[in-house]
Amino acid sequence: MKIEIATVMENKLIASNLWKMKMTAPDVAEQYKGAGQFIQILVQSSWESPLRRPMSIAAVDGDEIAIIYKVFGRMTQILTELKAGTALDILGPLGNTFRWDDNEFTAVLVGGGVGLAPVLNMYGECTAAGQEAVLVLGARTSVEHFIDHKPQNNVFLATDDGTTGIAGTVIPAIVKSLENTSKPEILACGPEPMLKAVQEFAAAHQIPAQISVESYMGCGVGICQGCVVKRVNGNVAEHSYHEKYSLVCIDGPVYQSKDVIIG
Repeated sequence: MKIEIATVMENKLIASNLWKMKMTAPDVAEQYKGAGQFIQILVQSSWESPLRRPMSIAAVDGDEIAIIYKVFGRMTQILTELKAGTALDILGPLGNTFRWDDNEFTAVLVGGGVGLAPVLNMYGECTAAGQEAVLVLGARTSVEHFIDHKPQNNVFLATDDGTTGIAGTVIPAIVKSLENTSKPEILACGPEPMLKAVQEFAAAHQIPAQISVESYMGCGVGICQGCVVKRVNGNVAEHSYHEKYSLVCIDGPVYQSKDVIIG
């Protein structure tokens, strides 16, 4: 983990309200371990906005780190205004990674909303290693997608309004993707309702699954206790806080689906 002044190399709109930024950060990139990890960005150093913003890593290439982010408020709007050459204070890499054994399972990578980055990162790692992987991406409408629906290449898009790919949530798209997939393992990241649906689907069909939990994080290093997720552990005493709950920033963000309670 390093605090580093990165340099913005590229910052562009890639879909409706969705941006991709590339930055050089050799110290952070050197410590990067894999898809699932994230960085904390200090967008402004001021009393009005003292907290860093967590951003999942979408790719690492040499000294270069990429993130994909959605505009939600003032700080993410400021990020869209950063030009090439701008200095950016970042902390990372933080968190754990997806755990993957391609000798036993086929990865079914499921992403939606702000959870696209680690899923696309994992897909890139699988592709680079020559491993078979299935990609399932969900969005509300077609303008929020920036890749093509290509089932013949194991790329499945879903839209809530049916304007692109398979109509509905990611669940029908997952069902379709499994038609020609033997021994799948689902690796997912996205908004809480999506993760909960994926978690329930995986449990009902006895499919192993890992989920990367998106959470608001004030510090990213376990101090503020603001990113709590409940563990599946009903046998502990009421006062055993750390056995009943987990901190996403230091224990996650990636969990075995069966180990945590979403929602």
